[in-house]
Amino acid sequence: MKLNKRVTFLVFIVLGYQSTFAQKPSSVEVTDQKVSKLLAQMTLEEKIGQMNQYNGFWESTGPLPQEESAKLKYEHLKKGWVGAVLNVTGVDNVRRIQEIVVNESRLGIPLLFGSDVIHGYKTIFPIPLAESASWDLKAIEQSARIAAVEAAAVGINWTFAPMVDISRDARWGRVMEGAGEDPFLGAKIAAARVKGFQGESLSFPTSIAACAKHFAGYGFAESGKDYNTVDIGTYTLYNTVLPPFKSAADAGVATFMNSFNVLNGVPATANSFLQRDILKKKWAYRGFVVSDWGSGKEMIDHGFAADLKQVAELSANAGSDMDMESYAYINHLKTLVEEGKVDLKVIDEAVSRILRLKFELGLFDNPYKYCNFKAEKSNLLTPEHRAAALDVAKKSIVLLKNKNNLLPLKKSQKNLAVIGVLASDKNSPLGNWRLAATDSSAVSVTDALSAAKISYSYAKGVELVYGKTNFPDELSINTKDSSEFAQAVALAKQSEVVMMVLGEHGMQSGEGRSRASLTLPGLQQQLLEAVYRVNPNIVLVLMNGRPLDISWADEHIPAIVEAWQLGTSSGTAITQVLFGDYNPSGKLTMSFPRSVGQVPIYYNHFASGRPGPKAEVFWSHYTDESNKPLYPFGYGLSYTEFSYADLQLEEQLSGKLKVSVKLTNKGGRSGEEVVQLFLHDQVASQVRPVKELKAFEKVLLAPGETKLVVFELDSTEFGFYDQYGKFIVEPGEFEIMVGGSSEDLLKKNWTLRK
Repeated sequence: MKLNKRVTFLVFIVLGYQSTFAQKPSSVEVTDQKVSKLLAQMTLEEKIGQMNQYNGFWESTGPLPQEESAKLKYEHLKKGWVGAVLNVTGVDNVRRIQEIVVNESRLGIPLLFGSDVIHGYKTIFPIPLAESASWDLKAIEQSARIAAVEAAAVGINWTFAPMVDISRDARWGRVMEGAGEDPFLGAKIAAARVKGFQGESLSFPTSIAACAKHFAGYGFAESGKDYNTVDIGTYTLYNTVLPPFKSAADAGVATFMNSFNVLNGVPATANSFLQRDILKKKWAYRGFVVSDWGSGKEMIDHGFAADLKQVAELSANAGSDMDMESYAYINHLKTLVEEGKVDLKVIDEAVSRILRLKFELGLFDNPYKYCNFKAEKSNLLTPEHRAAALDVAKKSIVLLKNKNNLLPLKKSQKNLAVIGVLASDKNSPLGNWRLAATDSSAVSVTDALSAAKISYSYAKGVELVYGKTNFPDELSINTKDSSEFAQAVALAKQSEVVMMVLGEHGMQSGEGRSRASLTLPGLQQQLLEAVYRVNPNIVLVLMNGRPLDISWADEHIPAIVEAWQLGTSSGTAITQVLFGDYNPSGKLTMSFPRSVGQVPIYYNHFASGRPGPKAEVFWSHYTDESNKPLYPFGYGLSYTEFSYADLQLEEQLSGKLKVSVKLTNKGGRSGEEVVQLFLHDQVASQVRPVKELKAFEKVLLAPGETKLVVFELDSTEFGFYDQYGKFIVEPGEFEIMVGGSSEDLLKKNWTLRK
């Protein structure tokens, strides 16, 4: 009897605990309750203020602003009419501005502090396109993690990255900021960078909010001209443009940024189809959407809005939650609500999303969470951060050509000539979008050679040309003065090996830097040919932010290395690769064209109705150029040789397809190979690409070692979106392809059954 009473008592205790746990609200529910409670206390002006973002407008540790526009912004801070600022950094500056809103505004709602932390803050990592060539998701995540640690140390809690735009057009300068042409790889990298920036939790002191941009279609600007019209079908939108954004959303990215471009005749900032129908409804996205800089007011130039008042009405109703530097919301939303043109529910929804992020970042618990003077002094450009930057820089380098195994060079190499102004430049390797970097802080190639005690002689060949503001203009590498050619040619003539470091200046790619030509800028091609005439034993090291047309070099130069703009540790990484301390493993994520006339060029294209040479003239081709790229997607050589054999397909009881292949290192060096799996849906209800990347693995093998590489594909990998955004998987015949690039593949057919 006593035992039964005891059991009954324990049951009541357990049930009581279960009841308590069942009733305990989740952290999401708690945050939502806090947001609702705060929202109920806010005036309409204060709500609209949260939707307003200003650029930094005065040195906050100095005297108060005197210009009328700056005075007005200062008054808005004190009233709580600003939700976020950008380009305000440094603990002193951030704390001072945060103190104004926390201590002087009625409700003390803290600010978000945003900045373009794209590929590092003080420690600069390779440009994102270069990092993508590493195919190393852990290294890419670590790069973003370190960028977040450094940004958080100076008061930043929000970065406008990652840019996840897919682009097939190397003329577009912002390809340097993305992950290339493939949506599958782009989606994986998007998630990795979000995880890096945001860490395990936004509440951690070294985590910052990420922002997936630009939503959507920006990378498809016609003629590769920045800010230009985008005209794509929904089939391309759903299958190519959106997957990296969906991946970022699934990874918990805190914010989205809309785009400058028009899509289906509607500017992205006022595009409710993108922002409401897809993002907030179909994807159930809980973060907020910020406009790009001035993209709201640019709708007037598009001819879509008559004035800023209409800009505010169209943008808010379409789901753009925060206005960056258009001054539309702060000046017109209150009137629009009073006139009934914007429902108060629209305002409340937008503000709730913004407040939710501030709660998740822990800013209400500690508005000065990112104002740590000790961190500011100790977390920037540390030896550990430099080492990580060097690691990913080496992994990002792609060996394009190595005739007769000219590379790696011997450290005892005699009579080595180094030619090219970029070889000694310490600024260009930092690339674009490195706002906090110390100018000329990168390790140059010549400095790295000297540090490694490698003997060389140096000649610039051409000089850099700077604009009126000492900022490199579009022709930053000399286009007229060949007076230094003679010294470079004479040096090459008396040298055994010539290392030529050529390419684009770091500021020749990036936003607003589209190019109609993809050849080497300035007089560099002429310099290359002049040197070649006296000494063809050339190692060409390319520094650039986009694929270039190097067809002449591919035909004539024995060794070509794609070194991009690699950041802080650039020269060290290049030197370690050229002299064999590191075996290159990078693979291209954008196809290199043979000429600009091929652009846009990409591997995952559709087959036309006349895909092959069935006649001399009447098939899809150029009369003066090959259809194939110079270097395809996924291409990259090594100092060792890999072979693929015994491709096997095996359907599992779970319904998954097991794909295996034997990879062997046939050479004499250890090396890494990126094993790539593609598939092709041979007959479908809608035309499918000739091949699509669906899996990859980076594999390290010792000399002579063989490894069985195994992939498992579930049915979703065989599906696609129709033009209405419905995901479908159709039974039928598929070609499975595995290899070391998109064009060097083993193939087998497989049938997907119902």
